[in-house]
Amino acid sequence: MAELTHFDEHGSSRMVDVSTKEASLRTAIASGLVRMREETLALILDRKVVKGDVLGVARLAGIMAAKRTGELIPLCHPIGLDSVELTLEPIDNATIKIVATAKVVGRTGVEMEAMTAVSVAGLTVYDMCKSVDRTIEIDEVRLESKSGGKSGPFRRGES
Repeated sequence: MAELTHFDEHGSSRMVDVSTKEASLRTAIASGLVRMREETLALILDRKVVKGDVLGVARLAGIMAAKRTGELIPLCHPIGLDSVELTLEPIDNATIKIVATAKVVGRTGVEMEAMTAVSVAGLTVYDMCKSVDRTIEIDEVRLESKSGGKSGPFRRGES
């Protein structure tokens, strides 16, 4: 098993020094689910939520959050992302699947940026719809795949 990199030899937390790493194309894909009542999803899809276009606003919120991940996660490097894309699509009558793809040519990965984008997009859906449905759940936020860097590729479900 790989060692934890955010601790020094004394067990104190630290930001990992990436200054000697080679820059490479790094990509990460994360996903999550937002579960709600069927009536709530119908309101979202019909654009009848009082606060406006829920999916459009959530997409923008996720992109904005990805760009600020280094400010939110204490030991995460602030990076200049090259691309962040989000999709929010219903997968049944009561669930929206959020998928975020983040890319950078850099010395550190973008997994945290992709997962932050998914999380904040989900929270935005909740915020915009809480007046009609307080049962909304944000679930299964996770890394699906990543590429680039010394540790190589990762794809969920593969050993």
